[in-house]
Amino acid sequence: MNRIVILGGGESGAGAAVLAKLKGFDVFLSDLSEIKPNYKNLLNEYGIEWEEKQHTEEKILNAAEIIKSPGIPDKAPLIKKLHAQGTPVISEIEFAGRYTNAKMICITGSNGKTTTTMLTYHILKNSGLRVGLAGNVGNSLALQVATENFEYYVVELSSFQLDGMTEFKADIAVLLNITPDHLDRYDYNFQNYVDSKFRITQNQTKDDTFIFWENDPVIKAELAKRNIQSTMYPFAIERNEKTKAFIENDELIINTLKTIFTMPQTELAIQGLHNTYNSMAAGLTATVLNVKKESIRASLMDFQGVEHRLEYVATVRNVRYINDSKATNVNSCWYALQSIKTPTVLILGGTDKGNDYSEIEELVNEKVTSLIFMGVDNTALMAFFKDKVANIVEVKSMEDAVAEAYKIAKSGETVLLSPCCASFDLFKNYEDRGRQFKTCVRNL
Repeated sequence: MNRIVILGGGESGAGAAVLAKLKGFDVFLSDLSEIKPNYKNLLNEYGIEWEEKQHTEEKILNAAEIIKSPGIPDKAPLIKKLHAQGTPVISEIEFAGRYTNAKMICITGSNGKTTTTMLTYHILKNSGLRVGLAGNVGNSLALQVATENFEYYVVELSSFQLDGMTEFKADIAVLLNITPDHLDRYDYNFQNYVDSKFRITQNQTKDDTFIFWENDPVIKAELAKRNIQSTMYPFAIERNEKTKAFIENDELIINTLKTIFTMPQTELAIQGLHNTYNSMAAGLTATVLNVKKESIRASLMDFQGVEHRLEYVATVRNVRYINDSKATNVNSCWYALQSIKTPTVLILGGTDKGNDYSEIEELVNEKVTSLIFMGVDNTALMAFFKDKVANIVEVKSMEDAVAEAYKIAKSGETVLLSPCCASFDLFKNYEDRGRQFKTCVRNL
């Protein structure tokens, strides 16, 4: 019997294990960390052998194929050994794609992908399509392929997931933007990261769709070098002769071969320039899939937004508190600062991934009255900002960060948690960071 070993026992790993078991493979799952109780229960329910807090090499190196969690880097010693002996290492998405004929709508980008994924899913589900939500959000694609019967999947893909995909094909590929992120995983070579993002178009044919922001300088330069086969649907604020979604006279217009869709920009549920792009990408996807205009319009008007992404928490003493914990890179913070109209107390910090803070320097000069650095090691932040902002405070916990912000912020200002960094130094993940922020604000 073909042996498949899964490395990582989180959402994607547990889901892949269930699918592999149902397809008749000899399955073993191994995680260096502790596996959460709900995933242990799932593995036990399907009679899958697993281990935690260790990797038993003799049980792993004999696999015909490895399904690797996106969180495990290629530099990990075990992965290097597997590569050296020629064992194929793939992602859960690649594996799941083998066992479904559902249409795949795949969304990537350095920023905005969760919002665009959730919005696209919202439109398609409300229009009555049998659609699943997967990838970085929702349940694992493999688990849904194993236990559900959807005709469409909206899949949010990170560069790490794309790295482990070779045969998989997106029927509709959406690329929102590319800015430096996760460079620590790409040998600090931006082109490696760009190549990773462009894998979203791999294996596409002329019958497939590629939706992208046409004014992104990186995407523009890359398209000139590549011969992409799919039908292109570029979006931008200002149109040229090829633009398929744009703004004109304050109207969002989607103009494809099949139809022309319009609605006032002010009626979009999520406001701000970056959200206009997200709405364009989701609207184009729905239009390509022939969703009725009324249905697209209604869904773009009633979408609720995403937790930890420019999420309003509360107003205390006429100071607004905004949770943007999902801003784990500098470009995300740029979007957040750009959307805020008042003077701002900005909370930054965490695990620095080789960040270049010059991208937000101008907006910080323009809008930020005080900076609060919240991290185990704030050296990089301090080195960059020390002469640029008069008031800088360093803290080591969320409680202290919110207490300091409460002291510093003046009436009419905004306190923004938009850290630019990963959360692992002080928190479990960005969700934990965002929830702690909201709890501390509500306790003021």
